[in-house]
Amino acid sequence: MHTVSHVASMYELIRAWRRHGEVIALVPTMGNLHAGHLHLVEEAQREARRVVVSLFVNPLQFGPTEDFAAYPRTIEEDSARLKALGVDVLFMPTVADMYPRPTQALTFVEVPGLSDELCGQFRPGHFRGVATVVMKLFNLVQPDVALFGEKDFQQLMVIRRMVADLNLPIRIVGVPTVREGDGLAMSSRNSYLSADERCLAGQLYARLSWVAEALTQGRRDFTDIEQACSRALEHTGFKVDYVAIRRREDLGIPAMADSALVVLAAARLGRARLIDNLRVDLDQGS
Repeated sequence: MHTVSHVASMYELIRAWRRHGEVIALVPTMGNLHAGHLHLVEEAQREARRVVVSLFVNPLQFGPTEDFAAYPRTIEEDSARLKALGVDVLFMPTVADMYPRPTQALTFVEVPGLSDELCGQFRPGHFRGVATVVMKLFNLVQPDVALFGEKDFQQLMVIRRMVADLNLPIRIVGVPTVREGDGLAMSSRNSYLSADERCLAGQLYARLSWVAEALTQGRRDFTDIEQACSRALEHTGFKVDYVAIRRREDLGIPAMADSALVVLAAARLGRARLIDNLRVDLDQGS
């Protein structure tokens, strides 16, 4: 496995692969890798001959009061895991390479609308930071395919919209969420949970499952269901940002006739902000 930190070295590798007609997959990460990340890598290896995993804790997607400084960084462990999987390149660009000018002087990429609701409402500027760094990684690695976990469903939608709007020749693959035994979606931020909080954390998945079941049984009182789920989570000990039932294709507010839905939630438990979602496919005749 090559470990590359400099942009020029990454370009050199890419040019060599392109000369030989290699198909390239990219898995963007911020490190502190867990089984969900490794599953993305394994899926990438099914999609392409060459796999690049980027590791970059992106300052642009953290707000001023968020956990950029405290975000867990486990570079040696991450490198060993990726090497064991046979990854071709671990790409770890520097902040100076990615953002050579002060933030206020940078060019940004922004996806309006999708970026402004749900998590975007509670984390202003977050998705602008995500879109900008992903676009830069796409330019640096020039992948044919890029893989993202469905746990960050809104992020996946933002990236797909960016790729479509900017006519990028990249196929975006969403990979289903990898979960712990109690349903908790795997996340680097789960390490923030205390032992007691970890015992409660699986309730997020349980409550979303209740919402999905209510919908499949025919309920369409979307706001009432959302509010009931929020109250149940608050009673358990979560501080809820939102629970939302949305149209899956564009995260719009669903109409009664819509059948392809997604239930999304973000809630805080101690220091950890947990996000999750479940797909729901309804019988249109129900």
